[in-house]
Amino acid sequence: MAYGDGRLNHDLDTTDSAPQDACGVFGVWAPNDDISKLLYFGLYALQHRGQEAAGMAVSDGGSTTVYKDLGLVAQVFDESTLAPLTGHLGIGHTRYSTTGAPTWENAQPTLQATSTGTTIALAHNGNLTNTNALSAQCRKLGVDSTATSDTSLVTALLSSYPDESVESAALQVLPQLEGAFSFVFMDDNTLYAARDAHGVRPLVLGRLDRGWVVSSETAALDTIGASVVREVEPGELLAIDEHGLRSARFANQSPKNCIFEYVYLARPDSVLSGRTVHSARVEIGRRLAQEHPAEADMVIPVPESGVPAAIGYAQESGIGFGLGFTKNSYVGRTFIQPSQTLRQLGIQLKLNPLREQVRGKRLVVVDDSIVRGNTQRALVRMLREAGAVEIHVRISSPPTKWPCFYGIDFATKAELIADNLDLDGIRRTIGADSLGYVSLDGLVQATEQPRSRLCMACFDGDYPITLPPNDVIGKHLLEGLDRRADVGVAETAPDNKEETLRGRAQRRT
Repeated sequence: MAYGDGRLNHDLDTTDSAPQDACGVFGVWAPNDDISKLLYFGLYALQHRGQEAAGMAVSDGGSTTVYKDLGLVAQVFDESTLAPLTGHLGIGHTRYSTTGAPTWENAQPTLQATSTGTTIALAHNGNLTNTNALSAQCRKLGVDSTATSDTSLVTALLSSYPDESVESAALQVLPQLEGAFSFVFMDDNTLYAARDAHGVRPLVLGRLDRGWVVSSETAALDTIGASVVREVEPGELLAIDEHGLRSARFANQSPKNCIFEYVYLARPDSVLSGRTVHSARVEIGRRLAQEHPAEADMVIPVPESGVPAAIGYAQESGIGFGLGFTKNSYVGRTFIQPSQTLRQLGIQLKLNPLREQVRGKRLVVVDDSIVRGNTQRALVRMLREAGAVEIHVRISSPPTKWPCFYGIDFATKAELIADNLDLDGIRRTIGADSLGYVSLDGLVQATEQPRSRLCMACFDGDYPITLPPNDVIGKHLLEGLDRRADVGVAETAPDNKEETLRGRAQRRT
């Protein structure tokens, strides 16, 4: 089954999905606060990072309950499902799958019980590149090896140290992991957070009046009224409990933050390495105008991630900014797939040109990226049919020529249009009068980060984390493992002392 991602500037054509969002993770330790509501609004703020599934785990110190399902946060949770989720700490997750099929079993958080009765729940943003080795290690240790995602493998490994604390187990497991990860996890009394040595995916620490928060983005901290303390450092493990905050290092840091967070993934109101994403995107637009000027009457964005760059382009070029498309704000995830005939028209379900705005105009159309080119071709066609006389497409990222193996689900290298065609070939394919991409130097400068601290592999092919032989990575890393899809059937932790809740919940006492 195919799933729409709810974003309005991509996945307009099911044959041309954009780089899909990394997942969102959120964790709270806050006695005497309404944990499930804090988790709900934190996840709601991170919805853009994953739309396949949502879930949360909550502990009251005596039992841990997980509730998760396929769907958006507001589809999975309501007052009736949140009411039983009471306690003093919890974690949550919004998922887009990069490893493991989009099934209920692979929704997060994952839940695992040790032989001594400790319960571990874990949520993950990123993608591990050595899951075959980790799966073999699980089998060697005799722990559950039926996992179908890298997240459940890590949870199983953490449970394989029954004579040690979860914190001690984590300091032994985390150095064994290769790839990109930002984890939030928990036992019955302690909240943990960890980030890989390169810090590829974002993770920040926040403070509540009576507790602590860990989140993929600062925007979610703002949503629940938490203040930003700092980023979780690459190679750092945090532990939060009644004794306060503890920090330990499991690896030497070598920062390689994902540059695509600035282009597309992060919310505009989030802060990455001290710079708001919105201001970085506006600056990208300014540099795009300097590098690829055009004679035009109006600059228009492809909603929504193209808006800040279009503002910057308009400011730098002196060309007026305007809205050329209207979007249907109520189009999100759908389980009803259109026929082939309707699919060809499906882009207009989400975006439609404002004819009176574009008729007779020379337009600069700003978008964040081009994957296969089908979406841009459809947009250009619609604008011409609406009466635009010239269309100059400007892209606020360099040509994407390599897939990502660290938590973003790009198309394969062979499917990436920039790997197969030169600039003019892409221009002809999408039907634009001119085409310009921001340079990699311009993009790096807009982030205000040193080039040495950024992962730009999707643009330059330089992968900072070693890849397995033959590129055995991505969604099929766990090739041959079970990919069940029993939506609505509860998953039971080993040695469960309490009958598993009906429906989609799990409880471990």
